[in-house]
Amino acid sequence: MVFKNFEELIGKVKNVSRVKRVGVVAAQDGPSLEAVLRAMGDGLLEPALIGDKARITDILAKLGAGLPESAIVDEPDPLRAAAEAVRLVREGRADFLMKGKIETGDLLKAVVNKETGLGTGRVMSHMAIQTVPRYHKMLVTTDGGMLPYPTLEQKKDIIVNAVNALRAMGYDRPKVGVLAAVEKVNPKMPETVEAAALKEMNAKGEITGCVVEGPISMDIAVVKERAEVKGFVSEVAGDADILVVPDIHAGNILGKCLVELAGAKMAGLILGARAPIVVTSRGSSAEEKYLSLVLAAAAAG
Repeated sequence: MVFKNFEELIGKVKNVSRVKRVGVVAAQDGPSLEAVLRAMGDGLLEPALIGDKARITDILAKLGAGLPESAIVDEPDPLRAAAEAVRLVREGRADFLMKGKIETGDLLKAVVNKETGLGTGRVMSHMAIQTVPRYHKMLVTTDGGMLPYPTLEQKKDIIVNAVNALRAMGYDRPKVGVLAAVEKVNPKMPETVEAAALKEMNAKGEITGCVVEGPISMDIAVVKERAEVKGFVSEVAGDADILVVPDIHAGNILGKCLVELAGAKMAGLILGARAPIVVTSRGSSAEEKYLSLVLAAAAAG
């Protein structure tokens, strides 16, 4: 299974046997509640709103919505709200988390707590998924939001996190391109050396459930004709599902170029914990928050 657009992904979430539940941390946040209400209206999720109950109720009233008492957990302190949301996931009463009126670092402190958190032993990484008008299917870029200069082992975890998410969404064998400026290994360009090492890990069965190609340039990864002209033979060429960038700067620039210049629609998640985490930026639109909830519900399995 491969998704071409968000409409197909929404259809996938609607057809699951059990509606997923999101734990919204410090839920007294208008844009977050607006996105949650839209997803609820589409039958995509159920909410557990954890935060200042009076403020949450007031925002809901302004949005013309009412929720049952059981959907709201009154915890005005953001740090305790984060801890409560994590506890809901650990107890199986929430499937994924969403950041509300809380600093990202404070939310993640609760997630990575060694005694009460949601750690898996892997690093956490950010995965963005886009629909790009000139590409034939949805395209994942990672990591453009968490790890500034990932090591080789961290890049391995970045791939595993993204592959696990896509496989939970229904992909059989995601195609992973590890990006560099050139397609040949050059000792003076560490990105190419690490890309080749990741490809070898995949060949040896150390990275499973996918096919990894690298080093591979951006044009070859997404345009089959470029690969043919350059004589680059790979099943990933022109058909990548996941693009792994060298560092956070490349990922951030690539993501913003796709959205601002190429007209892409984007959603994003933090992966690597026991549950996906929706953490959108302050500049994110209501639609991006909604689509990120859709993505989280799909990635939660």
